[in-house]
Amino acid sequence: MTDLSATNDPALTEILVTRDEIKARVERLGQEISNDYAGRTPLLIGVLKGGVIFTSDLARAIDVPVELDFMAVSSYGSTTRNSGVVRIIKDLDNDIEGRDVIIVEDIVDSGLTLRYLRKTLLARNPASLEFCSLLVREEQQADLDDLVKYAGFRLPRVWVVGYGLDVGQRYRSLSDIWAYDTSAEQ
Repeated sequence: MTDLSATNDPALTEILVTRDEIKARVERLGQEISNDYAGRTPLLIGVLKGGVIFTSDLARAIDVPVELDFMAVSSYGSTTRNSGVVRIIKDLDNDIEGRDVIIVEDIVDSGLTLRYLRKTLLARNPASLEFCSLLVREEQQADLDDLVKYAGFRLPRVWVVGYGLDVGQRYRSLSDIWAYDTSAEQ
């Protein structure tokens, strides 16, 4: 079943990842993390706003105790054009020194935000720091494989919305991940 409102939106061109595919992959990622962190309590840091749905679903799919915190960073603002500058809008509520930390991202595109977060958070002396991203651009795979330990899906260079991802705060509530036609922006 598709989101009915999405089928009438000309900016949404095709479903790239279905809700069933997302659910199955999140479960597998949760199992991988559970195996890797057996006997430990990792801190999942969800990157807001796009990563909130993925972070919540992932936390429930992990079989070891986890703690949650959130950061909000921006490199896009409300458009589909990357500004090239990352800024922290909301920082962590808790200290991460000595903690096993997993940053949970909705999408790794150019790697700009990922590298910024890595540098910023490593300076806070966590015991370990790994990245989990629901989506990774295929073109970035070689450059980012050493940084993204847990990856959901590889996607071509198209703008995507749904399952937390947005354009101007729209489309986050779609259950599937859709290709978005940026020429439809007004």
